[in-house]
Amino acid sequence: MDQRKYNKILVTGSNGFVGKALCQTLRNRGDNYLGSVRDKALAIKGQDYIIVESLDANTDWRKALDGCDTVVHLAGRAHILNDKIADPLAAFRLTNTQGTLNLAEQAAECGVSRFIFLSSIGVNGAVTSGIPFSPNDSPSPHSPYAVSKLEAEIGLREIARRTTLDVVIIRPPAIYGKNAPGNFGLIQKFIKYGIPLPFGSIDNKRSLVAIENLVSFITVCIEHKRAENELFLVSDDHDLSTLEIVELMGKLIGKKPKTVKLPLKLLWCILTILGKRKAAVSLMSDLQLDVDRSRELLEWSPPFSPRM
Repeated sequence: MDQRKYNKILVTGSNGFVGKALCQTLRNRGDNYLGSVRDKALAIKGQDYIIVESLDANTDWRKALDGCDTVVHLAGRAHILNDKIADPLAAFRLTNTQGTLNLAEQAAECGVSRFIFLSSIGVNGAVTSGIPFSPNDSPSPHSPYAVSKLEAEIGLREIARRTTLDVVIIRPPAIYGKNAPGNFGLIQKFIKYGIPLPFGSIDNKRSLVAIENLVSFITVCIEHKRAENELFLVSDDHDLSTLEIVELMGKLIGKKPKTVKLPLKLLWCILTILGKRKAAVSLMSDLQLDVDRSRELLEWSPPFSPRM
């Protein structure tokens, strides 16, 4: 592997699910890194951190960027299935687009060499039908969150074009692991308390990425010369059905899940009536990624297999 020389790594969102795992890995490797958090109470014990109170177009990152060669930008406004805010796109743009581009502009001014941006496979779309998403597909963002991520990607490429900053964009699917937030965390709670899940009849194919695999891929992108100004899709490279995903969540917490077989049309109707149509799409449809180029270009293999 061709490796880049780097001095200090700034990890934004270092107290999040991905940030905590990445910072722990960097710490174990002996890397010189700094994590940003919004306030001291969110800092992870034993990790070096700096307080950056906001993430928008006016945030001053210069102190955090001092001496940094690489930025791994994980912070942002997270995807929310049932967002109640009046204008979710404006809120996502404020943080995920304007906040990201402001950070990248300052990174370029401060002499940072590489900016790694965690985007989302939602930029490609929400559903596949037999043909997996690839990095060459035309974007088709399916939500305000995904739109904000795509707009950030476009702005980052423009910054890379006119400055010396090289930009690496990573589009992961859903990220899972023990104590994962969001839907995975909810599924794990159901399993823990023995609540039956009505997913026994779902036979779809979904690409996921384990937290271990995503962190491994990010660390390769920090180091590898051939990651320069590239767009990558990343996954476990083992697609699972929703039923298999539930069984995997059970393995992660050491408890066998209870599942019930419901006719798919009935399950779809129930979720629709409950106002969970987007959740129904996520649970019952296919979403597959082609990650061959990511593996081949960076000579990377996922260290964790969900089928182990």
